[in-house]
Amino acid sequence: MEFGILSVGAYVPRLRLSRKAIAGAHRWMAPALGAAAKGERAFCSFDEDSVTMAVEALRDCVAPGDRAGLAALTLASTTLPYSDMSNAGIVAGTADLSASVRSVESTGSQRAATLALIPALRSGTEESVIVASERPQAKPASPQEMQIGAGAAAFRIGKGDPVARFLGAASTTMNFPDHLRSAENDDPYFWEERWIRDEGYAKLIPPAVRAALADAGVEAGEIDHFVMPSMIRKGADSVARKLGLKAAVADDLSAGCGNTGAAHVLLMLGKVLETAEAGQKILVVCFGQGADAIVLEATGRRSAGRGVSGALADRMETDDYMRFLSFYDRIDLEWGMRAEGAEKAALTNVWRSAPQLSAFKAGKCPDCGTVQFPQLPVCVSQGCGASRDRFEQVSLADAPAKQLTYTADWLSYHPAPPLHIGFVQFDNGARLYMETCDTTTDALDVGLPLRMVFRIKKTDPRNGFRRYFWKATPDKLQEH
Repeated sequence: MEFGILSVGAYVPRLRLSRKAIAGAHRWMAPALGAAAKGERAFCSFDEDSVTMAVEALRDCVAPGDRAGLAALTLASTTLPYSDMSNAGIVAGTADLSASVRSVESTGSQRAATLALIPALRSGTEESVIVASERPQAKPASPQEMQIGAGAAAFRIGKGDPVARFLGAASTTMNFPDHLRSAENDDPYFWEERWIRDEGYAKLIPPAVRAALADAGVEAGEIDHFVMPSMIRKGADSVARKLGLKAAVADDLSAGCGNTGAAHVLLMLGKVLETAEAGQKILVVCFGQGADAIVLEATGRRSAGRGVSGALADRMETDDYMRFLSFYDRIDLEWGMRAEGAEKAALTNVWRSAPQLSAFKAGKCPDCGTVQFPQLPVCVSQGCGASRDRFEQVSLADAPAKQLTYTADWLSYHPAPPLHIGFVQFDNGARLYMETCDTTTDALDVGLPLRMVFRIKKTDPRNGFRRYFWKATPDKLQEH
């Protein structure tokens, strides 16, 4: 058994906005955006954030039966929903991890993911998972609005049959303000690209790379793949030339996703590991107030999940720019009186129902075998009445399910009308009345295979508390 990266998982929101639609909306005042109007960018639905995407990436990376050995979970992001409540703890709860798991957050830099990954790889012993998730945003009509996307990636670190071995790494820290986003602002501020490229990339990255190569005992000419996210067009290519690399520069995923901030380095690396051959050397560089450089060796083994390619392929394209603005709270629409309901959540109930709500646990009656959710004090089967204390805990999060009934409701308030709701039949016998998300009415049908996704259920507008729960979504929307 070797220590290294054991598996890779990824998640990219199903919704993709055509860049042509963005440029078209701003043509009246920023016609130059049309030059970048190629491909599409991923964006979050109204009920997605950095926590929900992290959950999906983690599920793709680590199967339910393989989570018992995890000692630590790190969530890397600069767009976390909570400043003073554990976002990583929410993610750990959905995976039903042990209460002894150390959950921490890495934030405040585009290097948040690599700053967590390097010590995890250097430990040589601890079983851990690094999840990077980002929901960046930028001011409308800015070049960054066209460039960025949303997504998450997860890497499991530990002993086993790795997809990549760790060879060496190095870091430099310099207070180089290439861009910033203050605590008081939602949008980032970027400085001139030429200055970032010439004074930042060209001068701050090479020392970190040279130190990492020396640590790994590898020459620059031995590198086969070069991974470096950059908001500057061909920025990674210029760094590769500066370093004298002959390696293939990794796909920056701009065509179908966009730059996902702190998560992007892991998404790009995950994509490379899907095709890298055994023995090939990979140099990973992440820039942000300094630089991290990591040297890996691919083993040729592939992860079992759908990975980055699968996440990119699961897409639903739209040219509705106004929908995008609404989902990112850029416009204040008049939803009418139906949207005025109270959303205050009882924190005590959230705690008491945590196992059922977070890990989506149903109860299976030991006497009659009925699988039931929510778990009431006694079995719901007529004439049974077995106590809930005796129920076997059954997860519905990964249980196969199908659409039993569905309705497209245009009368109830919903941030993405119509509200698709109906009964979901699980193969294990459970039956729930649930919302079906990320779909169109035409794509729904009785018997349609579904999978469960973790989403925001409600947000209290007064205190910002988010109630999370599970929704259903078509398993393979592109086939319908």
